[in-house]
Amino acid sequence: MKRILIAYSTTDGQTKLICEKIKSILDDTFIVDLQSIKSIKENLELLDKSFEHVIVGASIRYGKHSYDVYDFIKNNIDFLESSSNSFFSVNVVARKPEKNTPEKNPYIKKFLTLADWTPKKLAVFAGKVDYPKYRFFDKYMIRLIMWITNGPTDISKTYEFTDWNKVEEFAHEIRKMSH
Repeated sequence: MKRILIAYSTTDGQTKLICEKIKSILDDTFIVDLQSIKSIKENLELLDKSFEHVIVGASIRYGKHSYDVYDFIKNNIDFLESSSNSFFSVNVVARKPEKNTPEKNPYIKKFLTLADWTPKKLAVFAGKVDYPKYRFFDKYMIRLIMWITNGPTDISKTYEFTDWNKVEEFAHEIRKMSH
């Protein structure tokens, strides 16, 4: 059976949930390894395996992907380019129709400028604002950002913007690419 690696960086867990959904769709056709980028750094022999496709998923916090994402790409560029590959970003700005495609999303554009890697497939998914789970500072900073961007500001609530149908479509496209 062909193998797929899903490597992710998440801040609050939504990117991991998206990766788990993608894995659940691909599991019947492939052997899927789902790993955080941090765990891969501690277990580099995982990258010695042969993968048909590598998916990298990363969340945004305060306008940036984690440094770990860029470090992972820089240190493993040969591995990434040795197979079919894709990248997706999870960010709340993608809740807006005018910013929910890779071509229009500012964080995908920034990623492509900063990363020395051009994935074969790109996607962007809207994330989630989970005010009750945030620490004090994050709660009020994210509320300020939401206020500035006309987003929800009620800190007693959770707002999920992820379009799960779009995530499923992405997984099916990966399946087609990897056959």
